[in-house]
Amino acid sequence: MTTPILAVTDLWAGYGRAPVIRGLEVAVAPGEVAVMIGPNGHGKTTFLRAVSGLLKPSRGEVLLDGEPVQGRVPEYVSRLGLVHVPQGDGLFAEMTRAVGVEVADVGCGTGRLLPHLAGLGLSPRGVDLSPRMVEVAQRENPGFGYEVADLRELPFEDGALAGVVCWFSLIFLAPDARGPAFAELARVVKPGGYLVTGFKHGDGTPHRNAPGSVVEKLGIDFDRYWLSAREMEERFAAAGFDPVFQGNTPAEGAEPAYGYMLVRRAGATGGA
Repeated sequence: MTTPILAVTDLWAGYGRAPVIRGLEVAVAPGEVAVMIGPNGHGKTTFLRAVSGLLKPSRGEVLLDGEPVQGRVPEYVSRLGLVHVPQGDGLFAEMTRAVGVEVADVGCGTGRLLPHLAGLGLSPRGVDLSPRMVEVAQRENPGFGYEVADLRELPFEDGALAGVVCWFSLIFLAPDARGPAFAELARVVKPGGYLVTGFKHGDGTPHRNAPGSVVEKLGIDFDRYWLSAREMEERFAAAGFDPVFQGNTPAEGAEPAYGYMLVRRAGATGGA
């Protein structure tokens, strides 16, 4: 069995008494490319600092080519070939810009991600099923194009988009809507384009708003489905997407583990 070039087991790290990452597990084989993505504040930088020696973990093991390096100073770790290089937060944007700049935030809600995407050099548009939500987006984040549309009937031509963001918007798809929705996403993304999504891990059981939640107090309720990573992988594969990266964060209390996927539309010529 080949020894992983990087193996992280039960890693805990944070600042002061506040843990940021809890029980993180990572293994990277020789020749493999690994990517970590996720929203701000979910521990990406903390993980990199802990692995590279800039931050001492409170628990866990970090093996670099089989040698323990947890708690070692950066100079020691760097001599073994691992160096922390700070970078901006534009992974999806950087990869997508190589294909084009036209992207859509599908299930955009208040449109909060569109200014961020624009700041990363993309030309974003927002789509949401709720007319009222689109009104909020136009008011709170003006200057972008917004449309009311169902995920199964998106208002774009075939292959019109270089990228799509579905940030925790696929969790609202009922079982019979998933196949058509994933196929529609594949239709609008050009070959070689990218899609990034966040979701909640589960077995597909529908969930409703918790008693006392903000949404419940407004008298609104709707089904949400927490899906397994395997189902997400299979849905994307069936629709014609190839995996680029998959990651997750541990469950916390009543909140399930969060999953993140970056996939690439198959069919492009040339390298990834």
